[in-house]
Amino acid sequence: MRICVTGGAGFIGSHYVRTLLADGHPGSEGARVTVLDKLTYAGNRANLPADGPRLTFVRGDVCDRDLLRELLPGHDAVVHFAAESHVDRSLTGASEFVRTNVLGTQTLLDACVAARVPRVVHVSTDEVYGSIEHGSWDEDRPLLPNSPYAASKAASDLLARAAWRSHGLDLSVTRCSNNYGPRQYVEKLIPLFVTRLLRGLPVGLYGDGSNVREWLHVDDHCRAVHTVLTRGRAGEIYNIGRGNETTNRRLADRLVELCGADPALVRTAPDRKAHDLRYALDDRKIRDELGYAPRVPFDRGLADTVAWYRDHPHWWGPSGAGAGGAGTPATSTGTPALPEPVTGR
Repeated sequence: MRICVTGGAGFIGSHYVRTLLADGHPGSEGARVTVLDKLTYAGNRANLPADGPRLTFVRGDVCDRDLLRELLPGHDAVVHFAAESHVDRSLTGASEFVRTNVLGTQTLLDACVAARVPRVVHVSTDEVYGSIEHGSWDEDRPLLPNSPYAASKAASDLLARAAWRSHGLDLSVTRCSNNYGPRQYVEKLIPLFVTRLLRGLPVGLYGDGSNVREWLHVDDHCRAVHTVLTRGRAGEIYNIGRGNETTNRRLADRLVELCGADPALVRTAPDRKAHDLRYALDDRKIRDELGYAPRVPFDRGLADTVAWYRDHPHWWGPSGAGAGGAGTPATSTGTPALPEPVTGR
């Protein structure tokens, strides 16, 4: 089996690739993997094995039509992780999100149709549904995105559906809740808080911290994606949830505890524009139809994640591959500035 993974040097994509190469997905042992990644700020070649006969790395852009048309023939499947994914960045620079998430997805879909790729999975997010006060979303809920990031992903989901309906592309869409785990780029809530709290630096929490999220370990997410790849139905959407709702305030308190930090380091910051109050996924479809269920308990997964960052400061420090927000600029007095607080994926 030959699988092309877009965005395969990022946090989630690289975990998926490493598991494939370690024969961790039953039924895909020995699969050859092509990673296509532009290596923007959140992509890191060091997240992947340095070499190996089953891995081919291509540095390139999903918007590059000619590259895709040359690259994709001969592949049995494409798993499309590549995306701009940070809500805060989309609020100040939406055009790059439209370019990558919308135009890039359409360019990839066109190339998959032209190359007659037998199977495609388009990886999306629960944020396309908007915010829900009570209950949970099933896959038939209308899309009501509230940020440029979520809107660009909603558009890409619809383009993916259109490729299935118009061209008969054997394609499924997945929508997952918030991911966490080792090697996540430090602009996201959990790694940003952990890498700052471990150094005794302050962190910012939006508003009163009452926003509610589900948290899914990256390993569970990747197992779900591969389950959809191998057993999902064409034209179908599959929610991937965890059912472990928690407020951002409770999460921050738990991270303080795990890091052995001073609770006073958690500061209140002005709320984000159009900040979604609550996400909640109904994931009975993937459980009932495909037999998938998450395995990593949140308490254990979170503790293991904090331990990984504690044990790998060379990866996230100011000069490390995942530095980003960990190297927050200092003020003129030399005191670390309060970081831009983040929630979401």
